[in-house]
Amino acid sequence: MGAQKSIHAGRAKIDVNVDFTHKLCTSLMFPAFRDTSSPLSLVIGSLCIKHPNLFGGSEKLDVSWDKGLYDSNVLVAFRRPRPEWRPQQCFFIQHSLSPEIGVHGTPYDNFSRSGSGGVNLSKLAVGLDLSEPASSKWSSTTSVKFEHVRPMNDEGRLITTDVDGFPVTCSGNTHDSMVVLKQESRFAKANDQGLSHFSMQIEQGIPVVSKWLIFNRFKFVASKGVRLGPAFLLGSLTGGSIVGDMAPYQAFSIGGLGSVRGYGEGAVGSGRSCLVANTELALPLNKMTEGTIFLDCGTDLGSSRLVPGNPSLRHGKPGFGYGFGYGIRFKSPLGHLQVDYAINAFNQKTLYFGVTNLASSS
Repeated sequence: MGAQKSIHAGRAKIDVNVDFTHKLCTSLMFPAFRDTSSPLSLVIGSLCIKHPNLFGGSEKLDVSWDKGLYDSNVLVAFRRPRPEWRPQQCFFIQHSLSPEIGVHGTPYDNFSRSGSGGVNLSKLAVGLDLSEPASSKWSSTTSVKFEHVRPMNDEGRLITTDVDGFPVTCSGNTHDSMVVLKQESRFAKANDQGLSHFSMQIEQGIPVVSKWLIFNRFKFVASKGVRLGPAFLLGSLTGGSIVGDMAPYQAFSIGGLGSVRGYGEGAVGSGRSCLVANTELALPLNKMTEGTIFLDCGTDLGSSRLVPGNPSLRHGKPGFGYGFGYGIRFKSPLGHLQVDYAINAFNQKTLYFGVTNLASSS
């Protein structure tokens, strides 16, 4: 299911691998009890080139390329060695191309699935990451980047409007440009009795040029896990909001794996604000298998009408939804297999199957 080969050329190390699992969770989502075919050929090809000592001073260069059936990503990162007590620097250039389904996707099958809305995003980012020295439980990262976003249709042509004639950029042109200052802080604590996790991201659009986007966006994730005898109860709360300039693709999308199960990606809604709660109880069945029951719910807090063009209302998304169900987690030498059976508020049944953390063979 996966293969990796390392080639050493001098001090450079080239890693080549093919990974089947990166998109498997989304490719194998289908309504239960229906004869629905899913594309099983979403194979991800990856190429990774690493140089541990580029200029003789332990400078590190990483070049990675990931290609899926519908998306691609290229990342070039350069790191310079610095004393441990100083922030670590990373210069990066990144280009990605992916379909934008969370906001512009069209829900169907009682919101259990989302289809393409004919909008794809080409993003080019150039910037600098500064990682502060981590304390025992806290860590933080500050970054500044220039980002250039170009919406495209499924044929690869630049577009300014969606299929309904509403703008897909904030500028009204074929692209948006922005300089973004981002601060992220993380707290993590774990022991035999449970775990606690909290992260906060704040992004600020800087008005370097008058036509560039000016906004403030924040997002938080808080998780708490408690061991209850042999069982483990995990709850999490995710929220965020954005004020100022925004393009539709910057909206918070709600629904899908990692959000509200039982719904397609973004099928609950998309808004300037969001709040999502997840609860899962896991009980070991044997050494290799866990059974779970879960409850997810999410809302756009009535902010969908504030998104330019109001794509959520035009696609009939409810703005609030919940899903519940049960699942199996199986640990194998090949990876972690996950099966979830979810029912949404419209009594639509959906089965999710995924493989993660796949072991590679050299």
